[in-house]
Amino acid sequence: MAPVLVEVPSKLKGLLEKWGFEVNEDFVRQLMVDVRDGAVSADDAVGRLRRLPFADLGFARVDHHRSLRQGLAEVVYGPGKTPEQCASIVGELLGQPTGPVLLTRVSPEQAAAALAANPRGERFAGTVVWRSSPPRAERVVLAAAGTSDLPVADECSVVLGAHGVSPQRLNDVGVAGLHRILSEADAVASADAVIVVAGMEGALASVVGGLTAAPVVAVPTSAGYGSSLEGVTALLSMLSSCAAGVTVVGVDNGFGAACAVLRLLNTRDRAEAVVEAVVEAADG
Repeated sequence: MAPVLVEVPSKLKGLLEKWGFEVNEDFVRQLMVDVRDGAVSADDAVGRLRRLPFADLGFARVDHHRSLRQGLAEVVYGPGKTPEQCASIVGELLGQPTGPVLLTRVSPEQAAAALAANPRGERFAGTVVWRSSPPRAERVVLAAAGTSDLPVADECSVVLGAHGVSPQRLNDVGVAGLHRILSEADAVASADAVIVVAGMEGALASVVGGLTAAPVVAVPTSAGYGSSLEGVTALLSMLSSCAAGVTVVGVDNGFGAACAVLRLLNTRDRAEAVVEAVVEAADG
C-alpha cells in the first residue's frame, strides 16, 4: 500500500525556518506520518524537533535552539576565538529571536570587532551584552566576601542583568567582620536565591546557607594568601559546607553561578504557571 502523503503545514515550516533550521521536508513529513499512525508519540516528536536547529559557520555550529531546551540561549565564550569569529557568531545569534546575546571573557580586540559588526551592544568589563531581557520580579542577593572578589561577582551580575534579573549587591561582607553580613540578614532571608562569591577559606557560603531557606549558589574565587591554592581551598571548603544544600560552581565561575540561579528561577516560573492553569481550570 502506497504511503499517504502529508503536507508540512506552512506555519510549522515557517517556525522551523525562523529557528534557523533549513527544513528537510521529507524528515518533517515522515515525522508527522509517524505521529498520525501512532508510531511516534507527540512528546517524542517535539523532542526530535528540539534537537534540530543550528547554523554551521564552518568554525562553529551555532545552537539556535538552546533557549528552547535549556531556557537560556547560547553564550559566546571569548578565549581561543579570533575577533572575527566572535563577531560572526554574535551576528548569527542576533539573527534569531532567542533572547539576550552575551560574549564573555573578551579581550579588547574581540569586543571591538564584535561591537563594530553588531552595534547596540554594551560592554561591562569582560562581558558584552546585546538585546537584554525585560526586567523580572525575582529577588536575587549577590554577596561578595571581599573587594578582591568583585570581578567574579561583577561577571555574575552582568549575566543576571542580561536575563532581566537585577541582583541586590552586598559587597565586602566577609566573615572576618561577621557583623557585616549579619546586618543584611533580612535581605538574605527574604531572597528568592542567593549567590555567594568568596575566596580565602570560603566560609561565607556556610554562614549565608545558615541564614536563608532560599537556594544558595557558592562561587569560590582564586583570591587568597598562603595555602589558598588559587581557589582550591575555598572550593573544597564550600563543598564541605555544614549548611546542607549549598550548590558550588567552579573557581572564579561567576557566569556559571548566574546560569544556575536562572535555571532555578525558570523552573519555578514554569511550576507556578502550571499551578495557575490548574486553578483557572478548576474555577472555570
